[in-house]
Amino acid sequence: MLSGRRESLKVDGDSLSLLLCDAVAEALTDKNDRFTHISHEFWDMEPKSGMEVALIPNIDPIDIGLGSSEKGNVVPPGKPRKKTMTSVYLKFFETVSDGKSRRCKFCGQSYSIATATGNLGRHLSNRHPGYDKSGDTVIISAPQGPQPSPIVKKHQPQLKTSQVELDHLNWMLIKWLILASLPLSTLEEKWLENSFKFLNPTVQIWPVGKFQAVLREVFRSMREDVRAILQQVSSKVSITLDFWTSYEQILYMSITCQWIDEHWSFQKVLLDICRVPFPCAAAEIYHTLVKVLKLYNIENKVFSCTHDDSPNATQACHTLKDDMDDQKVGPFCYVPCAARTLNSIINDALRTTNPVISKIREFVLEMNASLEISQDFIQYTTAYQEGNWKFPLDASARWSGSYQMLDIARKAAKSMETVIRKYEMLGSRMLLNSVEKNAVSIMHAYLEPFFKTTTNICTNKVPTIGLVLFFMDHISEMIVACRESRHSPDWLKNAAEGMTTKAQSYNDQVCNVFTYMAAILDPRIKVELIPESLNSENYLEEARSHFMRYYSTSHIPSISGSYGAQELEDGGSVSFAEEIARKKRRASMSSATDELTQYLSEPPATIPTDVLEWWKVNSTRYPRLSMMARDFLTLQATSVAPEDLFCSKGDEIDKQRFSMSHESTETVLCIRSWTQCGMKFKYNSTEIDYERLMELAAAAAAAASDSNGAGSDKKQK
Repeated sequence: MLSGRRESLKVDGDSLSLLLCDAVAEALTDKNDRFTHISHEFWDMEPKSGMEVALIPNIDPIDIGLGSSEKGNVVPPGKPRKKTMTSVYLKFFETVSDGKSRRCKFCGQSYSIATATGNLGRHLSNRHPGYDKSGDTVIISAPQGPQPSPIVKKHQPQLKTSQVELDHLNWMLIKWLILASLPLSTLEEKWLENSFKFLNPTVQIWPVGKFQAVLREVFRSMREDVRAILQQVSSKVSITLDFWTSYEQILYMSITCQWIDEHWSFQKVLLDICRVPFPCAAAEIYHTLVKVLKLYNIENKVFSCTHDDSPNATQACHTLKDDMDDQKVGPFCYVPCAARTLNSIINDALRTTNPVISKIREFVLEMNASLEISQDFIQYTTAYQEGNWKFPLDASARWSGSYQMLDIARKAAKSMETVIRKYEMLGSRMLLNSVEKNAVSIMHAYLEPFFKTTTNICTNKVPTIGLVLFFMDHISEMIVACRESRHSPDWLKNAAEGMTTKAQSYNDQVCNVFTYMAAILDPRIKVELIPESLNSENYLEEARSHFMRYYSTSHIPSISGSYGAQELEDGGSVSFAEEIARKKRRASMSSATDELTQYLSEPPATIPTDVLEWWKVNSTRYPRLSMMARDFLTLQATSVAPEDLFCSKGDEIDKQRFSMSHESTETVLCIRSWTQCGMKFKYNSTEIDYERLMELAAAAAAAASDSNGAGSDKKQK
């Protein structure tokens, strides 16, 4: 009787184990269903006010067909079994040392040794889809006869409704790709998809071709918005050109447009990133540039172009100026980039001390990599009163990093030497001898004004051509003083010779009547602070003539940006009405001249003055002159943002550009620039509301967390 009861209990124990495992599987499935249900509740919520368009447009061109997570695990029931179910499932479980339970090799979940193999199979299907493809190839055969799994039944409705959530994921990936400026090949990495499948087995990442097609359409939609914006610009615009070569040895040219709007706010937008076709000479640059200007319909609005000072870019701009002069669409000028010129001048000075700077940089890199060494350095600099240093230190090869190397060796020499002697791993090679220390001291003192100049240019809200010419004039004076000083060492004088040549070449190219007018219309510069090389009575008279010709009452520029024709000279018989009209025109022109005279007669504003804010306030005093200022102040002194050239930030930009493949360079970099300047991300002219997507994702995650918390509380009870 007792043996019969034991047998009964054994049977009941197996049944109980089976029931418990079924319950666990049921709970896991219900949790997934609740998560999906909650996600759809948030998806179906009433959109916020102002959201009239669909959150995500429906994409049909390429089928991203969603299959069951069980696909591949089950074969038609008519085929013979290649392995028993028991041997297949047990392969993925290990017996615990106590001999009473089995543990899943994937997640560590434990089951009683008496658990039915069917429940082990359900665990694998539910928690580890694709388990049969891990390690050795194992083909799972279905039992004979129709025996549908309840787990599969529960997953089918979820798969039908998960299309929206999966599209969400792909749109999030597009955003990530763009903001990180990553090549499309990033999405081909299988571990990326595997990571998402670990969280949700039903995830289907779009193929790269699909992402490429979507990005092209987003690019097209957003470019139309840029076109619409530029059509509303009523003033002249300037363009800047930047060039680089990718790892595929393709030359690219980025074209950026700048202007000042009616509210005196500076505006900037990237027009395009174009491949310059072989042989990448002046003619190819010119034709590529004109094509973009015509695409945006601004060829008659362009007032100036700032280029990188390369011979090909200079010649292309010269050809463009000849065309615009022939078409009489208005004045046009082109100038070299002041930031690139200044960077080249500084590199000439650093060339003699580069070996010493490299030695200091190696020491700094070791400190950045070791918390122990950096903490010792901070302790020593505090004890020796050698300044405060914040890690990681800028060790880039750009100007900001090179100057910091000089700064450390000049201001924290004792701390640096103490740290090097303490750590044998650094080696005596990093110690500076007396000659090197002297060279560092001389170079640091000489380049300090250069560092202050570049810092001011980088941090200035609007580095106008007038302000930059003011700084460049100061740099030229510093170079001449060094070259003529008896106290300068010969190696520094030799460096100053090359620096002088480059500074003079820049001045020769940038000095013309248009840069003169742009400079005097900066209320901080005017005539008093204009560089001597640019100051000319002839320029001033030409400025007055240009002002009266194009900005008098009778000749206000139209929205298209074209200027009125020059007034004809007196001659021949004229009507009485024409005589009256000419008198009124002369009176009007006299009034216009008085605006310029009055403006120049007043003392310059202080250097910290916000130029655009000054003109916004004073535009009522100078209604005609302010129109001229809006045009001329758009002339850019640099073709790239100065901080991108002088600071370590530029290293990351160069890496992104160099590694980007041709198929995604234009689309990814343009869309990234447009979104960063505040434009809406669009697909087929429909806005993709990423803020709403993030709200839905956060709400779904919170709901899932609450559900997991509730389940945990039940277990504790």
